[in-house]
Amino acid sequence: MAGRFLRAFQPIIQFIPEIKAPERRVSFNEKLLWTALALIIYLIMSEIPLYGLGKSEEVIFYRVIFASSRGTLMELGIGPIVTAGLILQLLAASGFISVDFSNPEDRSLFSGVSKVFSIIMTIVQASAYLLGGFFGSLEPRQAIIIFIQLIFASIIVLLLDEMIQKGWGIGSGISLFILAGVSQNIMIDCFSIWQVERYPWGIFPAIITALATGGSISELLVRAAGSPSILGLISTMGIFLFCIYAQGVRVEIPISHSRFRGFRGRYPISLLYVSNLPVIFASALFGNIYIIAQILWNNYRFNESLSPWIKLIGDFEYSQGRYVPRGGLAYYVTAPRGFMDVMDSPIRYVVYALLLILFCVIFSWVWLQVGGLDPRTIARQLVDAGMQVPGFRRAEKPIESILKRYIPVVTLLGGFIVGLLAALADFFGAFGTGTGILLSVGIIYQYYQQIMSERIEEIYPGLRKFLGG
Repeated sequence: MAGRFLRAFQPIIQFIPEIKAPERRVSFNEKLLWTALALIIYLIMSEIPLYGLGKSEEVIFYRVIFASSRGTLMELGIGPIVTAGLILQLLAASGFISVDFSNPEDRSLFSGVSKVFSIIMTIVQASAYLLGGFFGSLEPRQAIIIFIQLIFASIIVLLLDEMIQKGWGIGSGISLFILAGVSQNIMIDCFSIWQVERYPWGIFPAIITALATGGSISELLVRAAGSPSILGLISTMGIFLFCIYAQGVRVEIPISHSRFRGFRGRYPISLLYVSNLPVIFASALFGNIYIIAQILWNNYRFNESLSPWIKLIGDFEYSQGRYVPRGGLAYYVTAPRGFMDVMDSPIRYVVYALLLILFCVIFSWVWLQVGGLDPRTIARQLVDAGMQVPGFRRAEKPIESILKRYIPVVTLLGGFIVGLLAALADFFGAFGTGTGILLSVGIIYQYYQQIMSERIEEIYPGLRKFLGG
């Protein structure tokens, strides 16, 4: 049963808006409709400026991961939801929260507490942005109106995500919004005709312009920091192809049904066993460090007693209309903006890569323990489903011992590979950021699996029970 900490939120949960799960089976076409509606609402909110503020085209690494858009209703994006989930998962993993994820009642309560924490994090982040001068100097009335808009928009995002996850749509709202944000950035980097000095911003219009005007294609191989380049295009395609390949690399353990001896199958353990969650958590952590550091620096850098400590977290300078980190932890957790950026500060970005890989490995292990993917939980699930490994007796211990040979190693190796790929993609200026590409491939693959499953159930209704529908 859930511990006291989770049960303490029960009186609050009943006041939180909730999307009811469908009481009937939702057809595939209807799920597509609701998913498309959620996406359209997100895209519209990403274009509506906050009252009194203008929409900015600024793209920072954490905005891609948080599916946020500067100066719009999606200013906070999915940041509060991801941060709240990260905090609760870490508390559960460390034992501070007692929760049994195999118990449906505990999972439901944990989900409700996650919503409460998401709203709390929305209030905290919105307050920090306003008090920290993130939007510049605002009148009290204007600040209050912006605060209300941010809270209202975040609750809409929370409900859209809940609507999709509870069966009205396909996948999850968080994944959908991340994919939309990354796709927008990739399309802009590929096809934008916005003029930057001699060539358009998008790499394809830039190549066409260079060929038409007699310019040299070599000028586009590596461009100024942040500008799309041919090297970035090649790295984007390479990371996409490798991630697609990695999705198919797996260890398959033979299994059979204890009652139906003719039934044999294989339990797959993918190389990317914990999927893209570690890189989401690592990027969310880096993004929050960056935001907190900038807010502290804006407000307390002139305080003589606090200034040295604040500079350890982050030291900034105002350059070209935005704040740029020049020291502290925020300096080392900021992704590079291309190959030229890496060449200018190689030590800085080597540290960034090491930190990213380290935290991806750590979060891979944490999610293995709290996400119900550990060998003991999987062994119990297989035994409960009447499965066994041929040649071994039908019991949890033998299956667990076999799974222990592979799952821990694959989990750590997968976390290392995901972190390394994200860092390399950032180094070579991949479009949509390295983390964004990794997330997009994983999300697309998950959507492919879910859509195929939905279509099979539509065509063969008798398979619903077998597929868990």
